[in-house]
Amino acid sequence: MIGWLKGLFGAGGEDIGPQEAVRRINQGAVLVDVREPGEFAGGHAPGAVPLPLGRIRAQGAAAIDALGLVADTPEILLVCHSGMRSRAARAALASDTRRRYVNVSGGMAAWAAAGLPLIHGRH
Repeated sequence: MIGWLKGLFGAGGEDIGPQEAVRRINQGAVLVDVREPGEFAGGHAPGAVPLPLGRIRAQGAAAIDALGLVADTPEILLVCHSGMRSRAARAALASDTRRRYVNVSGGMAAWAAAGLPLIHGRH
């Protein structure tokens, strides 16, 4: 039962804060925003790649592969609004051993609270 709950809520794996996320992005990690398109357009991190959680759940790592990232991208940072959906995305991608998936704890709410930049619109 506990294992099932951990899988449902994405427990396990690494969680980092927004400041650490920026540091890792600057070192080559890719930030994938798992929110819905309207949420993404409402404000997202510069350089974030949109990929809704529903696509990740349906396609798994194939959804990440379809983004056309550099083949040797070793680390994918996952972000949503609060950290719940990004943890679920991390759990859904756990079997992909080619990359390391990390949850941005607190999501875009923590990103904005830290005073980090936001872009509005779909670009």
